[in-house]
Amino acid sequence: MTVKSIRLLFRFDFPSKTMRLWDGSGPYLDLAGDIWKGITITEGLDTIEAALNGEANRLFMGVSGIPPEIADLAWQDHEAGDVIGSTVQVLIQDCNEDDDPVGMPEARFTGKVDDIIFDDSVTGETVSSTVMIECVGRFDLRAVTSGRVISDADQKARSATLNPSAPPDRIAERVPKLQDKTIGWPRFR
Repeated sequence: MTVKSIRLLFRFDFPSKTMRLWDGSGPYLDLAGDIWKGITITEGLDTIEAALNGEANRLFMGVSGIPPEIADLAWQDHEAGDVIGSTVQVLIQDCNEDDDPVGMPEARFTGKVDDIIFDDSVTGETVSSTVMIECVGRFDLRAVTSGRVISDADQKARSATLNPSAPPDRIAERVPKLQDKTIGWPRFR
């Protein structure tokens, strides 16, 4: 099958529940049997694109059209202090010419919720919820306490947790080899 279109999927792993959203209208049933609820991305499409291309370490997006039960759940978790630090994944689902999914979705960004802002507006009897979400990616999460050395094994384990479908993070691979090295400074006459 040939890929003709893609779907953007957003998975939020909150302590109380996993929320699955996609940039579209209505519910979407994936090949694993999970239901993704439709939303509208109102802000941050440029940062989403940069994150999907591996060029951004932060992701900012404004989401509207959130069903009230999902907005209420997110608000309750936020009030309980459980939203900040929750895992976020942005996935791409390949689709065929009939917009049916082809294969499993691929994780393109994995990070943690760093900040969330809720905004409700009322028009007559209708309440519309908008949520602004800021996430940090694995490169922001790589920071360590001053004076501490990142070990290769710890960094690879951290990267496997943050972005399971990506290759291991090799940033600290040479650290053990440098442990007992002396770097000679050039002598000038």
